[in-house]
Amino acid sequence: MEKFKKSWEFHGHTLTVENGEIAKQAGGSVLIRYEDTVVLSTATASNQAKDTDFFPLTVLYQEKMYAAGKIPGGFLRREGRPSEHATLTARLIDRPIRPLFAEGFRNEVQIVNTVFSVDPDLSSEMASLFGSSLALCVSDIPFNGPVAGVQVARVDGEYVINPSVEQSEKADLNVTVAGTKAAINMVEAGAKEVSEEDMLKALMIGHEAIKELCAIQEEVIAECAKEKMEVTLYEINPVIKQMVDEKGADRIREAVSIKGKLERYAKIDELIAEMEEEASKMDWETEEEKAKAVKQAHEYGVEVEAAEVRRLISEEKIRPDGRALDELRPLDSQVDLLPRAHGSAMFTRGETQVMSVTTLGALSEAQVIDDLTPATEKRFMHQYNFPPFSVGEVGRMGSPGRREIGHGALGERALLQVLPSEDEFPYAIRTSAEVLESNGSSSQASICAGTMSLMAAGVPIKAMVAGVAMGLITVGDTYSILTDIQGMEDHYGDMDFKVAGTRNGITALQMDIKVTGISEEILKEALAQAHKGRMQILDNMETAISEPRPEVSKYAPKMGKLTIPVDKIRVVIGKGGEQIDKIIEECNDVKIDIDDDGRCIIYHTDREAIDKAMAMIQNLIREAKVGEIYDAKVTEVRESFAFVNLFEGTDALLHVSQVAWERVPNIADALHVGDTIKVKVISIDDAGKVKVSAKECLEKPEGYVEEKKAPRKERTFSKKSDNGNVERRVFKKKDN
Repeated sequence: MEKFKKSWEFHGHTLTVENGEIAKQAGGSVLIRYEDTVVLSTATASNQAKDTDFFPLTVLYQEKMYAAGKIPGGFLRREGRPSEHATLTARLIDRPIRPLFAEGFRNEVQIVNTVFSVDPDLSSEMASLFGSSLALCVSDIPFNGPVAGVQVARVDGEYVINPSVEQSEKADLNVTVAGTKAAINMVEAGAKEVSEEDMLKALMIGHEAIKELCAIQEEVIAECAKEKMEVTLYEINPVIKQMVDEKGADRIREAVSIKGKLERYAKIDELIAEMEEEASKMDWETEEEKAKAVKQAHEYGVEVEAAEVRRLISEEKIRPDGRALDELRPLDSQVDLLPRAHGSAMFTRGETQVMSVTTLGALSEAQVIDDLTPATEKRFMHQYNFPPFSVGEVGRMGSPGRREIGHGALGERALLQVLPSEDEFPYAIRTSAEVLESNGSSSQASICAGTMSLMAAGVPIKAMVAGVAMGLITVGDTYSILTDIQGMEDHYGDMDFKVAGTRNGITALQMDIKVTGISEEILKEALAQAHKGRMQILDNMETAISEPRPEVSKYAPKMGKLTIPVDKIRVVIGKGGEQIDKIIEECNDVKIDIDDDGRCIIYHTDREAIDKAMAMIQNLIREAKVGEIYDAKVTEVRESFAFVNLFEGTDALLHVSQVAWERVPNIADALHVGDTIKVKVISIDDAGKVKVSAKECLEKPEGYVEEKKAPRKERTFSKKSDNGNVERRVFKKKDN
């Protein structure tokens, strides 16, 4: 195989593809250089089909910390389990690629993206999606690509393709869109309350850039593609189909219209089990053939169910639970279910129910990030938990899977847009979404519940956010868009289009489809229908809580803020942390966060403890100012002056002439150590030495005449310089 290398200009940056030199034993491999970002993408398939009822595709995105010049954290100092970012990126690549494999393809496929070098401003995620598609296209694996993706940001009103980190931070809209040259098939977006029209425009601009990337891939494919392997697509035995059609199909179709989820599923399961029993009674030569027949009877029963769901919706416009296409399920919103939580709320939509719990903490409790992104910590965490009991099943419970991480990230993106800034509300914030029941759209229910729990916790969010999941059924040239899809419609439909936002606009969007792509017309109609549903959901949520609580819960940490001069931070912390430890101990274990810029935040559930700690810190950083008056304590008395303490850490000099308006012959007669005296600061020199006056705080006696100072006499001193000349200087000396 000859080495292939070619470069293209793509929106101001150079994109280079190499093939034929690295990882040649993989089914297909390409090295993608997006200037300083370098990704190796490989695709390999098994020779034999697996005996499964799904397509066994695995997509990996491997973050090598050396790519960003980092050594991994943790005890082992090597890459371990994928970070959340790596998991989300793998999902991002999987979603637009999976629909482009033929129905019935069962050979195991593994796509591995290894990030060798990363420039944060040149997306390794988009380079990996591009490389994954191209590795499949040049491999021997049958694949209906190419597919590509780009990031689109709107910065100061201008749409930018694959923005830099700085541009993304400034943007009011960030979209990741993927698709083929014909249509869009995946969207992931976050936005600061933008309109449906602006979101659609971003998607269409992104699709134009996708067409450019697909054209580049086609050039490489023409030069480097291998011959595709011969595969046998999985098909159900026609004999099994005929048996199910004759003995159970009509009854399965009738069961689809049972309104209750559990009742409907139970009846369909019963009928399919009956078909499995019928298949087992048929004449088979071996036990293996018999087992396969039973399995196929189950699969075909599910196909009959799916076909009936799609037929009812597309032809009769009837949904399994009897709703109209744009009708929401019954809604219920509640707050304050958990007395000790900082904020709690529950949102129910039909048979989907989510409780969200908000917890507030010090900024030091923010999540530490250890991946290839520039971010080092995350202040807001929205976590989604989906236990098996929520769907009436028994299953494994452990660390979150890809789906839970993905749904959590979507909710986090939706709510993040309306959170107050760190300066406005200096707390780490965690919302935990507990799915209690699920029949579709639980991720959007978690957004609704999360909004209300944040408000109940006293987080001053800018607006309420609600989410709704839209579906699509396409049959030939006709299509039907569904509002608030339930599990059956999601499973058997062609699209899962989640839209979250406020009354003013969209804050997050996610779209996955099972067909090769959807048109601008369908996207526009789905966004408009989602807007209508979102307004109805917000109306219901406002019956439970309409605005954020003015104060945080009595069980939540209260907060006090002050600014410490940078040169005083050392004073507050003290040697070896001695001083700050003393404050924490004396103030009932308050939490104190001090930034390098001097911002200091104190947290405690008891406001008195915060006030005490603030007073102690203010005393440590306090500086005397000319004109200020203090109740000072006399600490030392000398012959003609005394030292007084203005406040902790600051002493001042009081001269005998400043003790009283009348002449004080002996300062020791007027002041004693331990006395408290009111003084006024009259000067502070460059070295920080403070001089005070006591008489300035006393009323000047009537007719007071200031005592004249004795004049100084001039005296001349002479001194020979090094060159022999005589230097003379004149000084004045006071008379005795």
